[in-house]
Amino acid sequence: MSLAVVRDLRPELRLETSEEVGAFEQDLLAEFVLARASAGVLDDTIRGDVGPVLGLWEWFGRSLWQMEAHDLDRYFGRHRRDSALGTEVRQAAAFAVFFEFLELRHKVGIHAATGFVVESPAG
Repeated sequence: MSLAVVRDLRPELRLETSEEVGAFEQDLLAEFVLARASAGVLDDTIRGDVGPVLGLWEWFGRSLWQMEAHDLDRYFGRHRRDSALGTEVRQAAAFAVFFEFLELRHKVGIHAATGFVVESPAG
């Protein structure tokens, strides 16, 4: 059997401007919502996942794929220290699901586009 050289049909993604990064982040979040809905997750649960992820994004001020464990520790230790334990647990679960989504579906693409390797800061 012989193999031929083929070209990847997907366009190569390069994120160079803050506008491109922002648009890509919005696309990822929309895809996350659609993936959860397609899996039969209830709308209230999806909202319960997306809200904390958006709050984390806003607090971090950078793309979440740049987040490391010490950043998440700072988020819970300083920013959310007055939250009820149940709230923190729900938020941590939402972050875990979102980062799992990024790792499973977009790890290679994000690395190619940004140079960052997505890894969940929750470990």
